[in-house]
Amino acid sequence: MQNFTFYSPTYFAFGKDQENNTGKYVKRFGGSKVLLHYGGGSVIRSGLLDRVKKSLDAEGISYVELGGVKPNPRSGLVYEGIELCRKEGVDFVLAVGGGSTIDSVKAIAAGAVYEGDFWDFYQGKPIDRALPIGTVLTIAAAGSEGSPDSVITNENGMYKRGASGEGIRPTFSILNPALTQTLPAYQTACGITDICAHLFERYFTTTKEVEVTDRMIEALLLTMIHESPRVIADPDNYEARANIMWAGMMAHNNSCGVGRSQDWASHDIEHELSAVYDCAHGAGLAVVFPAWMTYVYKKDVMRFAQLATRVWGCQMDFTNPEKTALEGIEALRRFLKSIGMPSNFAELGAKKEDIPHMAHTACYGDGRSGRLGGFVSLDEQDVTKIYELMV
Repeated sequence: MQNFTFYSPTYFAFGKDQENNTGKYVKRFGGSKVLLHYGGGSVIRSGLLDRVKKSLDAEGISYVELGGVKPNPRSGLVYEGIELCRKEGVDFVLAVGGGSTIDSVKAIAAGAVYEGDFWDFYQGKPIDRALPIGTVLTIAAAGSEGSPDSVITNENGMYKRGASGEGIRPTFSILNPALTQTLPAYQTACGITDICAHLFERYFTTTKEVEVTDRMIEALLLTMIHESPRVIADPDNYEARANIMWAGMMAHNNSCGVGRSQDWASHDIEHELSAVYDCAHGAGLAVVFPAWMTYVYKKDVMRFAQLATRVWGCQMDFTNPEKTALEGIEALRRFLKSIGMPSNFAELGAKKEDIPHMAHTACYGDGRSGRLGGFVSLDEQDVTKIYELMV
């Protein structure tokens, strides 16, 4: 295990009706004038936005609103939010929505107190300072409600890139599983896939002797495998929703990733798909991850075989562990298909002829060095071959 530091100060309010306490938490964490950031549609139709506003009004907290967040959130709205915060003297930013809204509000929070272009943070500059952030979560997926990370699509070139820093870890997050019960099965499944992907990115490591975090990751994956069919069959299953929601946070606040190298090539490869085709991030990951695994598993056959036996229940073939490793990858494919996820380019609406552009942009676009990944270092030719496995 490697040396590490870990600090995760987010205050979580979990359970039914917790959104009615939003104003109290904003006040507790120093907010007096809030940017209320959201997407649109569902948070308005469900009455959630009105409940949040009522809670702010009850505490005498003023607010300005900025809606319009889209999946794969865009830089244009971030710039608009930064300008609005500065103009209105906002001292706290509040996201009401899913990962896209939270990622967008994080970018706004960082940019509002930064003299340069907020995109600097999405080219590698760490975020040490930002306006304080709160979240009211509406979908279990990205884990942004507990993480120091954000992903934004730059509309100047359609580059989808991530930023990180303790300055954008939320001060508080409200997690009410009941708010996810109205989600369509497809969105629920996309969220489940994203959660699993965050765990896989940490599981595939070159660091030895990381049994504690291995077991934590495996336990969360087993939870997802158990709860997924329950929630797909019964969208109103609150307990299944609750377990998935908390697993989503645990998967990405990095408690499972400390002391070990991580990979993240699959996320970089997927970001090109969702930037070009605007597909759901989880759906893209469902296509990318089995292809990535098939391409790299020989790097450490025993790690893949360990996942296959501990998580997917495969029998270990000690005379041919490669067989076990491949059975695990096939079990992942079956699981993703069982929850309604796509399995190839055609189901995503992606095109084979776009592979050269996506592979090049993944490796070199927006100033990248040319290589992706930590478990296996991939160059443009490798990324091209992985995309070709998805066709």
